[in-house]
Amino acid sequence: MTTAATPNQSIPEESPSDRPTPDRPVPRLGREFGRLWAASAISNIGDGVTAVAGPLLVASLTDDPALIAGAAFVAQLPWLLFSLPGGALVDRLDRRRLMIAVDLGRAVVLGTLAGLALADVVTVPTVYVAFFLLGIGETTADLAAVSVLPSIVPEQRLEQAYGWLQATFVVGNQFVAKPFGAYLFVVAVASPFGLNAVTFVVAALLLTALRRRPVPTGRPIGDRHAGRSLAGEIVVGLRAMWESAVLRMLAVCLCLMNLVFCAAFAVFVLYCRKRLGLDEIGFGVLLTSSAVGGLLGAWLSPRLRRRFGTPALLRAGLVVELGTHAVLAATHEPWLAGAIMALFGAHTMVWGALVMSLRARLVPDELRGRVNSVYSLLDLGGATIGTLLGGILAAGTGSLTVPFWAAALATTLLLLVFWRRLGATGGFDGVGAAWATSRPAPAS
Repeated sequence: MTTAATPNQSIPEESPSDRPTPDRPVPRLGREFGRLWAASAISNIGDGVTAVAGPLLVASLTDDPALIAGAAFVAQLPWLLFSLPGGALVDRLDRRRLMIAVDLGRAVVLGTLAGLALADVVTVPTVYVAFFLLGIGETTADLAAVSVLPSIVPEQRLEQAYGWLQATFVVGNQFVAKPFGAYLFVVAVASPFGLNAVTFVVAALLLTALRRRPVPTGRPIGDRHAGRSLAGEIVVGLRAMWESAVLRMLAVCLCLMNLVFCAAFAVFVLYCRKRLGLDEIGFGVLLTSSAVGGLLGAWLSPRLRRRFGTPALLRAGLVVELGTHAVLAATHEPWLAGAIMALFGAHTMVWGALVMSLRARLVPDELRGRVNSVYSLLDLGGATIGTLLGGILAAGTGSLTVPFWAAALATTLLLLVFWRRLGATGGFDGVGAAWATSRPAPAS
């Protein structure tokens, strides 16, 4: 299989030569992936601890709801502002060194915040600055990690590798870190941030064991832009994504799915309380069911791809999205809501692993950071707009189920529009076709 798309390219599937046989077993993920995974696992626990302790810290400094909500906004803002520049930097620099530098930088920020909290001199503005810097670091480090993974993992194991990373996030960030972070904050306000600083130092040390790889030097599409400026490099990445029918279709589909989902779930906590009659513990259990389903999906994704193929699973994912919105709009039963949330959690992991693996196969190394950054921006943009629309829709109609019915209708339209495209076997213009027409002719 090639790493770049070719003219009239379909969604890539395993060829017979890719499939494991008794004489040719699937290659192992390897030690380097183990180090990357360990670094991700440790830093995810630290991130989860800070995700809980951060709002608690702000709430201990002010009772103003706007200031408390502002802390979450400041942490998310870098994804909107720095995704595209971050992707260009990831393609320009040594990704291993970049991840190490960012982790050490985040350790310094968190260590400083812990020191200020310990001295009882921390203020809301200092927390905002710290969260904003951490958001920049997270944006850059996540893009670098996703972009470097295909160069350290055998292609046949991409789905499993991405699934492992997603499962690690669920376990470390959601299950382990959240209650632990709250406990640490109660014990000592500074301790969660100090622990997170240590996790980033450990993650940086683990990343030093990765083999150094040369910085990608290819200049596909638009040699007239590449290398002149950061803005020019960003333009190359945008063109690379948009001129590939597969990449463009998946980006638009994911953005719209995120918009629809976040519009429906913007008032989920109120829905659970008033529609399902759940208290705080029940709400937590319902969210946990989604996380459990996500773990199952991460484990099953490579097996499902080998059994059913990528187009069938992508189509099935849209059906699951439609079913989730429709069931939640119609039911009053917590057990049914929990079951559909578990199925939805499994679907999100399968879709995530498949789409990231598709990008890894379609996009060459020198463009991965920039193309991944476009996806990150569209994902977050869709989520932000959807959350805003969902709140407005629920408030305007006075109904907690209207956003779910609207999401079911919108997902039906998405299914009708993208069904053939997700399952098509030809007719896609890949990135490689655009490169072939833009590269200068070789010198004789």
